[in-house]
Amino acid sequence: MTHSFVVRIPDAELEPEPLDPAQIVSGTPEVTGKVVWESADGRQIRGIWQITPGVVTDTEADELFVVISGSATIEVEGGETLTVGPGDLAVLRAGDRTTWTVHETLRKAYAINL
Repeated sequence: MTHSFVVRIPDAELEPEPLDPAQIVSGTPEVTGKVVWESADGRQIRGIWQITPGVVTDTEADELFVVISGSATIEVEGGETLTVGPGDLAVLRAGDRTTWTVHETLRKAYAINL
């Protein structure tokens, strides 16, 4: 990391991150995001991610995130069902297969370790 910084998450401009059509279960969810910091070796990533309503599947990385706005239900295959909304901190394990049902556009700040 070259310097300390602040990013105002609700106002951050995000770039389109097209979903693989195979991930979309229902609706027309759209994903945007922005990496705000990445380690020199690429193994640590910090950023902001947003998804509009719909249902998508994913295979997770080792991730900690905090929901800034919106809400979703995240079903972990063979595990818990997580309900997240503003102010919630969640942890996903690498390899978790998930189904995200996004109820209202969800924006989160995340830290991923690869």
